[in-house]
Amino acid sequence: MYLDAQHADLEKALSTLEGAIHKIDRETRTRFKETFDKMNAGLAELFPKVFGGGHASLELTGDDLLDTGVAIMARPPGKKNSTIHLLSGGEKALTAIALVFSIFQLNPAPFCMLDEVDAPLDDANVGRYARLVKAMSEKVQFIYITHNKIAMEKASQLMGVTMHEPGVSRLVSVDVEEAAEMIDQ
Repeated sequence: MYLDAQHADLEKALSTLEGAIHKIDRETRTRFKETFDKMNAGLAELFPKVFGGGHASLELTGDDLLDTGVAIMARPPGKKNSTIHLLSGGEKALTAIALVFSIFQLNPAPFCMLDEVDAPLDDANVGRYARLVKAMSEKVQFIYITHNKIAMEKASQLMGVTMHEPGVSRLVSVDVEEAAEMIDQ
């Protein structure tokens, strides 16, 4: 009798646990699919802005949403559809920028730090990148580290480190708009 009651309790607990697992799996699949679709739409919108044309999408690599992987398919203007692995370094960087920014549109963070993201880009693409950062900066504060003059020109605030004397570093800060006003006067 005592063991029968214990067995019944275990069966009930197992049933409750299995129900909770199924509920969590169902909710996880739903949330993943919704997030995936929103990110895919954001990537499809931002990719042509970054590249000046073309198309990109996210594709699921499996059928089960709990076990699937995600592949990035990108087709810059004038190229055939391919995975990100077949793109040049600059094209990979631009595709990654479009993906990261689509994530930021989905769930904005207070700030984003980008370190030398523009390094593999040519001047035309640095301009597109900088314009996109400027547009996105209405919702997210960007701190980007760069040595590129085009990216620096698009910034509203510059901070740099100089070494006037060997071994002595100095921090220099410039408010670009304030500096421009001083020049106009």
